[in-house]
Amino acid sequence: MLTAKQQQLLAYIKTHLEQGGVSPSFEEMKEALDLKSKSGIHRLISALEERGFIRRLPNRARALEIMKLPDGMEAAQSRGASVTPLRKPSPPQASLPIAANDVVEIPLHGRIAAGLPIEAMEGQTMLPVPAALLGSGDHYALEVSGDSMIEAGILDGDFALIQRAETAREGQIVVALIDENEATLKYYRRDGARVRLDPANGAYEPQVYEPGQVRIQGRLAGLLRRYH
Repeated sequence: MLTAKQQQLLAYIKTHLEQGGVSPSFEEMKEALDLKSKSGIHRLISALEERGFIRRLPNRARALEIMKLPDGMEAAQSRGASVTPLRKPSPPQASLPIAANDVVEIPLHGRIAAGLPIEAMEGQTMLPVPAALLGSGDHYALEVSGDSMIEAGILDGDFALIQRAETAREGQIVVALIDENEATLKYYRRDGARVRLDPANGAYEPQVYEPGQVRIQGRLAGLLRRYH
């Protein structure tokens, strides 16, 4: 069952596609639902995607496809009734590119070591991120400190974009919380009954822990890099 806002957004996307053949931008969706930030739209889209109502077409930031509609919405539209009053979608412009530069804001939770573990969650500001870099689910960002993941292309000062998760597959890069105190960004591997966190730098040794010492806080979804 969808929330009222999820159903409103789904109805708006459907109407926009029918009228212009192009998915609405995050800014248009934010204004249509009268939300204060585009991060709220990102969460709604992720929820609709996880429930199978929409899907994002690959390699196109502004390409959404309606997969199904809730029963109540289908019945209302078959009678010619509107589902929920929304602002009329703005007419599509021929010059507007489909691969748009939509940006969402995700929490920035301080710095995380790519070398020795350090405390991860030091506070919170918001980091603007291109929506195309994020898939489904909830995300946050951490600023990388250290050089132990340089062979994986993760440099000191990069912003690691993390999808919240409590599990990981062998070989994935994860945020691992050690002894409920310190966090690190490493490859996740099993070493018998224990957990091994591998660096991507030959100058550093793997870190091996008992399973109860390690808690997965997320998986690496992407990177942002600043050039000075």
